[in-house]
Amino acid sequence: MKTEKLILELEALCEKNGYTIRKERGAFRGDQCIIEGDRLVVINKNRPLESQAAIMARVLKMADTDDTYIKPAVRKKLEELWDRLERFDAAEETTE
Repeated sequence: MKTEKLILELEALCEKNGYTIRKERGAFRGDQCIIEGDRLVVINKNRPLESQAAIMARVLKMADTDDTYIKPAVRKKLEELWDRLERFDAAEETTE
């Protein structure tokens, strides 16, 4: 699956889970937040598409997606991203 298509699918999944996607420019990585009761995923549009996908994958990992239909190809990519995020988080913990 091409990264551009994956981004669109992940954006749709985030929106199904109650998040609003905001793509902005700036000196930040991106993450989820709540502003005045609105659940947002803020993405730095200057970052590579792979980084943008990783931000949304992290948000979806914390969200309850058990009752949400996820296309098999998208689920496969999500699981790959989740595995990478877990390895990255584990590596960060060992360096602290």
